[in-house]
Amino acid sequence: MEHIEEAGVHSGDSACALPPHSLPGNVLDEIRTATHALARELRVCGLMNIQFAVKAEDDGHAVYILEVNPRASRTSPFVSKATGRSLAKIAAKAMTGVSLKEQGVTSEIVPKYTSVKESVFPFNRFFGVDIVLGPEMRSTGEVMGIDNDFPMAFARAQTAAGANLPSTGNVFISIASTYKQKMIEPARRLLALGFSIVCTSGTARVFKDAGLDVNTVKKLQEGRPNLLDLMANQEIHFIFNTPSGKGARTDEGRIRAASVVHGVPCVTTLPGCLAVVDALEALAAQPEPSVKTLQDWAVE
Repeated sequence: MEHIEEAGVHSGDSACALPPHSLPGNVLDEIRTATHALARELRVCGLMNIQFAVKAEDDGHAVYILEVNPRASRTSPFVSKATGRSLAKIAAKAMTGVSLKEQGVTSEIVPKYTSVKESVFPFNRFFGVDIVLGPEMRSTGEVMGIDNDFPMAFARAQTAAGANLPSTGNVFISIASTYKQKMIEPARRLLALGFSIVCTSGTARVFKDAGLDVNTVKKLQEGRPNLLDLMANQEIHFIFNTPSGKGARTDEGRIRAASVVHGVPCVTTLPGCLAVVDALEALAAQPEPSVKTLQDWAVE
């Protein structure tokens, strides 16, 4: 199962996909090998939760183990629903002496469809709180979306979580300097979908140098009208804001808090921004997704 957000965001707050949507096969094989070796060495009978971090390098990918927990995790129900296999029941029987072979569990299930778990946050009950994600878990629930591929499954999960993705309108983009160049191509794709892009001066300069037609809005300390005014006037329909500063008293924190007040969906990580663009393109191609029951997906 692959997290959408990067390492450093609590696993309970990160969206995640099953099967992994971007990891190459050799990385998945290395993860499987490490998992089997750890389970045997630690003599775990039952469920075991491992978190890996994968770092792209010039000659491939490096796989790191962040933690190993010989217990079930909150993702067990999600994986069970995504695969049609009750992990808790299988593990409990194994712990009482019923072997996996006796239970008919002899191979890994890799679904032909994609399931996405998205977290639900209580930010609309705590006005003024900075919504940026980090190592402290803040979600209070989770939802699930399923489709044939990752972009549409992610779109379904966003809808289920209450973050309805717009089909048109103004997208505000403010990206930390580290990620500005990486956001150029996604911004180009947003323009191709018919969205208008609004940026503060720094991000706008990078986009315009790349040939993108974007609009500039004043920073909060530069006067008015600024982004808060645009949100109050319902002129902003989505926000991409990867933080260079955190806290409710920073300008970025005030913007993210205002997005909650005005009901404007806000994404605070670069991988999340990229996944949203993928989902918007999928929705544009298939504006009315079909509906199937969980049982229908599980038997395919």
